[in-house]
Amino acid sequence: MRFWALSTILILCSFFCGASDYVLGPGDKLHIVVYGENDLTTDVKIDKSGFISFPFLDDIQVIGLSTKKLENVIREGLLGDYIVDPQVSVSIATYRPFFIHGQVQRPGGYPYQDDLTLDKAIALAGGLSNRASTSQWKISRMVNGIKVTIEGNVATAIRPDDIIKIEQSFF
Repeated sequence: MRFWALSTILILCSFFCGASDYVLGPGDKLHIVVYGENDLTTDVKIDKSGFISFPFLDDIQVIGLSTKKLENVIREGLLGDYIVDPQVSVSIATYRPFFIHGQVQRPGGYPYQDDLTLDKAIALAGGLSNRASTSQWKISRMVNGIKVTIEGNVATAIRPDDIIKIEQSFF
């Protein structure tokens, strides 16, 4: 029973937690700055295996980390041997895309934006087509390695890699 409750909480959090809980994944492009160390400032894209390369450190597995956790990993790696008190900042330069198909004007993949909701995603895709349902909107996403599908509404938060399907209206 406890496992079910915990997994339910994790799934719900992945749908409703804020953007500050963003988890890094393949395709995200990061901007990493070590203050006072211009040679260590870099832009890097997370590869399909989930690793990035960073000077003086081994490849770093970043899938599942937030930007704050990655800052700590890099800081700890540089601390002492390379820099006395490294101040590290990690920001997302480019998010991986989300996808929308079905009854929209321009289906396809679109760059994710902070605070993206389903109504904004539909607007990016040119709006609903004449045959679109106004309530049959489904969102598929991976949650802890499990593909889940929910019914969306205009306020549903969208995440990178989400697949949105806008169904056809029957009337």
